[in-house]
Amino acid sequence: MKILLYSVGKPHDTYAKQGIEAFTNRLEKYFPTEWKIIPPPKNAGALNEPELKKQEAKLILAQINTDDFLVLLDERGKQLSSPQLANFIQQRANESTKTIVFLIGGAFGVEGSVFERANFTWSLSPLVFPHMLVRLILSEQLYRACTILRGEKYHHC
Repeated sequence: MKILLYSVGKPHDTYAKQGIEAFTNRLEKYFPTEWKIIPPPKNAGALNEPELKKQEAKLILAQINTDDFLVLLDERGKQLSSPQLANFIQQRANESTKTIVFLIGGAFGVEGSVFERANFTWSLSPLVFPHMLVRLILSEQLYRACTILRGEKYHHC
């Protein structure tokens, strides 16, 4: 199974980049992993919120294959503990999922069409975090889930 990490926005900020890359490299020991930063539309500053979300949705959905399992990160999604996330990933592997895509939407969230396409909506927290921190938390939690699956000592219960 391959893990794709998609985020709408700018490239990783320097304050988070080192951590994101470190956890992504660790994660690659378990699954092929790749980040894809989807730049916002060129005219984003001139668009109102609904139109911006609509344009971003087109960019996002163009990146997703029909057989990809799409996990949308959104504060209104289902919260999972780290062991539950590990079980979630194991279930995808057991179902022979070829690619699981974790998506961090734009600054205003995502349009309804992306919610409809998502196979699962996951909330890291009811709090709202800056995108760069979400990228860091996501990469760390996926790594943690993999260590749980392998019974490694990283996660302490």
